[in-house]
Amino acid sequence: MTLLDVIEKKKRKEILTKEDITFWIEGMCKGEFPDYQISALLMAIVLNGMTDEETFALTDAMLNSGDSIDLSAIDGIKVDKHSTGGVGDKVTLILAPLLASFGLKVAKMSGRGLGHTGGTIDKLESIPGYRVELSREEFIQQVNEVGVAVISQSGNLVPADKKLYALRDVTGTVDSIPLIASSIMSKKLASGADFLFMDVKVGNGALMKTIEDARELARLMIEIGKHYGKTTICILTNMSEPLGNAVGNALEVEEAIHTLKGMGPEDVMELIIKIAGLVVSRTENISLEEAEQQCFKKFNTGAAYQKFEDMVTAQGGDLTKLEISKRIFSVRTPKAGYIAAIDTLGIGEIARKIGAGRFTKEDKIRYQVGMVLSHKVGDFVKANDELLKVYLDDLDVRVNDILDCFTIQDNPVEAQPLIYEILE
Repeated sequence: MTLLDVIEKKKRKEILTKEDITFWIEGMCKGEFPDYQISALLMAIVLNGMTDEETFALTDAMLNSGDSIDLSAIDGIKVDKHSTGGVGDKVTLILAPLLASFGLKVAKMSGRGLGHTGGTIDKLESIPGYRVELSREEFIQQVNEVGVAVISQSGNLVPADKKLYALRDVTGTVDSIPLIASSIMSKKLASGADFLFMDVKVGNGALMKTIEDARELARLMIEIGKHYGKTTICILTNMSEPLGNAVGNALEVEEAIHTLKGMGPEDVMELIIKIAGLVVSRTENISLEEAEQQCFKKFNTGAAYQKFEDMVTAQGGDLTKLEISKRIFSVRTPKAGYIAAIDTLGIGEIARKIGAGRFTKEDKIRYQVGMVLSHKVGDFVKANDELLKVYLDDLDVRVNDILDCFTIQDNPVEAQPLIYEILE
């Protein structure tokens, strides 16, 4: 068998066997196949799909490509959360310390940006000194002592996913439900948590553009979870506009801090309270309403922010040195009306162009750049009102490209829900 045989098979829309998939993943990890062949196979999968059985086999091969973490040395219930990615999605930065403030253990491994979507690790690396790589012993010790640690996927944990993740980002093969599901679940299963919560983003700024695709991804992840005996809950949330106001690494850290102090944007607060409420109600065996009330208290008393500060300090970060660009300009609307839509993908791509994301594996992130929205969908704006601020380094952006991301109309706009469905 050669990898070309496997590529030809998937190109012909045939079902790959477990042996085919294991051959591909094991050979890739040994460096036996060139990137262009692996990329060709990824594109064939994007175009022709995979069955559930193929996806289970791919998840298993990726999971077995490296080590799994034994979290039995951590006392208490270990919870993990994952987002399928969006624009302005700083949920992990807020949710992880909030859950830890309840005594839950959050031993989280996160990824970097993928396509136009931001990555939690990139955001945390905007904090000077923050160590995203810890030894297994340091990781477990910090979770036991602080209650939370957020690090990059490191060591020999699912090395197959590291390779595929980087290639998918730069070959246009991100938006495949089986590839997304196997990538997410192999990492979550290897990370050893007891309870998995998945935030599946839906809309023009998400990998999943439709509710139907989001449901399919959620279904597939829940089935994979069942296959491995893990409790898995999925929430479908709206990504038809950026989440919150800030887009960009240091800017999102700053907004996360405001939220942890109970002063975040309304949509961010709503989503955090709902997700945390669901997790706390399930793990503490209390009503959802009571759990949500307790979440508000954690913000108001400073307990949630203190956990964030403790985590950052434990990992060497210094929040007082967070840098945000001082080269700022305002983009203003030439006409009055209601904001009917925001091209969230377009906003994400502009953020990537000014340095907040990557186009190649080798690109360096410019942590201090990004955008902060002044208005959201449904807002009325007068002519010359500010739509957003842009924080630039030494790259420029065309104002018309930003204006093209906003649709403004004469009539009021019906509000869309932030949370669509919860599946488990």
